[in-house]
Amino acid sequence: MAAAVSTRTGGPRLRADAVRNRERIMQAAGEAFVQFGPDVPLDEIARDAGVGNATLYRHFPDRESLVKQVVLTLMDQISERAEAAHNEVPDAFDALCRFVFEAAEQRVGALCPVLTKHVDQSDPEILAARNRLETVATNLMNWARRSGQLREDVGFGDVIVALTQLARPLPGTGCAEIRRFTHRHLQIFLDGLRAPSRSQLTGSAATFNDLRSTVPAHRV
Repeated sequence: MAAAVSTRTGGPRLRADAVRNRERIMQAAGEAFVQFGPDVPLDEIARDAGVGNATLYRHFPDRESLVKQVVLTLMDQISERAEAAHNEVPDAFDALCRFVFEAAEQRVGALCPVLTKHVDQSDPEILAARNRLETVATNLMNWARRSGQLREDVGFGDVIVALTQLARPLPGTGCAEIRRFTHRHLQIFLDGLRAPSRSQLTGSAATFNDLRSTVPAHRV
């Protein structure tokens, strides 16, 4: 008999096979949202996940619950990558680089912009996940700054903007094409974060509040 496994939100425990189905649905949903946007038919997501429609709706009764879970899982995974980089990499700037590259691999820059407006920004789970991500990533950047390797005039929001711009598919191209160049362009960006800086930035460092203010409030 398959073992039972707890869900993220502390709801009913799921059998291991149900957990695998749920994970396959979320992975297929993330890929579909990147390529086609958040309004992609749920039937197509179920087909790509290799499950029936009934299985998808058993886990996610509507589109909003699926989008929310994809966003929560993504932010949790990125936070865990930041914490792991902080704990496992001895050099502060190398740890920051590892985090940025792994965040790009998780498609945070491609997924968050297309999904954010479809999520209730005041939802307690969303707020908690976002605050955790901002805290652990900012701690990582502060470590690099204290080591004298990170320029003083950048913030975590600047990293998010760069990930958003560099990891999203270009108009008229497929996801595979842009991913060929993402690491190359991120390395150029990261080199620009190193101290001592060779230029003076205009404006001020972006914050999560700055980024949130550009997204209209939306309740699901």
